[in-house]
Amino acid sequence: MKKTALITGGSTGIGFELAKQFAAHGHDVILTARHRDALEAAAGTIEGKYGVKVATLAFDLTDPTVPQQIFDATEGDGTQVDFLVNNAGFGLGGEFADTDLERELDMIQVNVTSVVFLTKLFLQPMLRRKAGKILNVASTASFFPGPHSSIYYSTKAFVLSFSEAIGEELRKTGVSVTALCPGPTATNFAERAGTTKSRLNTQSVVADAESVAKYGYQAMMRGQRVAIPGMGNKLLVQAERIAPRSLVTRITRKIQESR
Repeated sequence: MKKTALITGGSTGIGFELAKQFAAHGHDVILTARHRDALEAAAGTIEGKYGVKVATLAFDLTDPTVPQQIFDATEGDGTQVDFLVNNAGFGLGGEFADTDLERELDMIQVNVTSVVFLTKLFLQPMLRRKAGKILNVASTASFFPGPHSSIYYSTKAFVLSFSEAIGEELRKTGVSVTALCPGPTATNFAERAGTTKSRLNTQSVVADAESVAKYGYQAMMRGQRVAIPGMGNKLLVQAERIAPRSLVTRITRKIQESR
């Protein structure tokens, strides 16, 4: 049966590829992002290839009122959202003492507060229907402290912990929550964060967004709690759990620094 997925940050990168995964499986899609032109281009591509209905909502999630506006424009207006994908997010590189506070507060608003707000809103009708799936895009950064990207790493740690916690609360309700934790991925993320010259982005294996999205989609449909694409990323996360925390922090600093 055809269902509907709402994807934040759905015009580019992993969000766009996730939208294509839903469409390829016959589901309608609602895309949200800041830039209307990019949204319309993404919608046209998906509709043309997959023949599903794609709606667009141009909103900036740095505005704290936007999650309610998104809900009102969908569920509140009679459109049932069966899958919620909290994908929108951005990072910022640099030492905390020097980075821009306003941008960091915007990051917390997008990466953390909007995820909580949207999940709270869309969860209620899912629970009433006893059906629904939520995918929160976290990161392998969720597992590490992140010198030179301290706020970004912290926001993703929140997303992972939040997703695991409510996923357990929702067990046996018919609603599942999945945290997708990709490593470095070929998107415009690093350019926007100002981290293109970090060792993480110049010396690491970089995944393609399509494969990450496919992995995340399948994990979400299985109701998997935490999804880490790539064997290297899985091993990295396991190594973090047994290494001394101080060593992990020093190593993370090295890979976040420029060459």
